[in-house]
Amino acid sequence: MKQLFFILLSIVIVSQGIAQSEKFTKAMTTGIATFDSAKTADDMLASAAAFERIGDAEKTQWLPYYYASLSQVIYAFMKNDMSQSDAYANKAEELLKKADALQPNNSEISCVKSMIATLHMLVNPQNRWQEYGPVIQTELDNAKKQDPANPRPYYLQGQNLRNTPEQFGGGCTTAKPVLEEALKKYETFKPASAIAPNWGKGQVEKTLATCK
Repeated sequence: MKQLFFILLSIVIVSQGIAQSEKFTKAMTTGIATFDSAKTADDMLASAAAFERIGDAEKTQWLPYYYASLSQVIYAFMKNDMSQSDAYANKAEELLKKADALQPNNSEISCVKSMIATLHMLVNPQNRWQEYGPVIQTELDNAKKQDPANPRPYYLQGQNLRNTPEQFGGGCTTAKPVLEEALKKYETFKPASAIAPNWGKGQVEKTLATCK
């Protein structure tokens, strides 16, 4: 009888775990669909808030905080309000630290770290390049080492080069081969799950189209 009780208890615990996992996956799938379809800065800010709520509810999952931070960074780029960019970047960093604590040495997280540093730098590129330029490159290098198959550090590097004036070593000539490498990696990249990061291919194609 005692053995039967423990068997039944185990079944209940396992069933609850499966239900919780399914609930999380469903919430993330909905959130990612919203993120992918976001067209305005306000849409992206709503995406960040939704992912943050999922992260706070789950507490042990890194992906919601990762997506919340990523959405916050993209929101800041879309707003393009230099007077607020540092505040937006600080919020994104706060969210990403939670993801980083749960999943250290992660290539996707390193990519967003580079994006946050880029956001800080663009407030005043001339005065901030020395502080944030090395951080941007270091995090992209980290991302490549942490997952050599990940196309996103190559995309971000190529995009940065495309947006850098030619007199400072940027422009299409230097950006194009890096973007082409990113596109090659996108063709073979397999995300770890249905809710794992898998963004950027369309942006690479658009950026490459400007270099023809």
